[in-house]
Amino acid sequence: MATLPILEIPHPTLRKRAKKVRGLNKSMKKLAYDMVDTMHEAGGVGLAANQVGHLWRIIVLQMPEEEEARIYFNPEIIRTAGIREVEEGCLSLPGYRGLVNRSVWIRFQAIDHSETTIKFKAENLLSQALEHEVDHLNGILYTDHLVTHEKLYRIDEQESPPEEDEENVSSNKNPLNTPASLKIK
Repeated sequence: MATLPILEIPHPTLRKRAKKVRGLNKSMKKLAYDMVDTMHEAGGVGLAANQVGHLWRIIVLQMPEEEEARIYFNPEIIRTAGIREVEEGCLSLPGYRGLVNRSVWIRFQAIDHSETTIKFKAENLLSQALEHEVDHLNGILYTDHLVTHEKLYRIDEQESPPEEDEENVSSNKNPLNTPASLKIK
């Protein structure tokens, strides 16, 4: 398999809606396995096809405790419940994290690599990763879910959020260069 270049914000493909996969042929499966290699190489938990320049509804992910990656074609979030604040990052915005709102749990459906339709309920990091990757397929970035604009921060060596002081709020550490009062869309 091969690794693919990961697109970064503000690449326009990241804001486009991916198309449904119609028929799992060899090229679609190869793309999915290349995405797994790319995710592993980048040290990520998940990756969506549009992050590597392909507008197909394909996501891959691997939870830290899992031995094998999951591959999902045409993933859908059928139902969500509750809201919680979680920290999130993205391979398309390296070096940054933010505090976002995500569901407490989700019901998920997709076709897996063996062409079987699967449905399950997900919680915790798995539900968060699934929501994040399905959002990508819809042209939505995690920065669209920020609790507040100031909750996007640059990762330092300790990977801790910046102090809530005037210096950090007013400094130009924002990779999107938008005023703090604007919601990122």
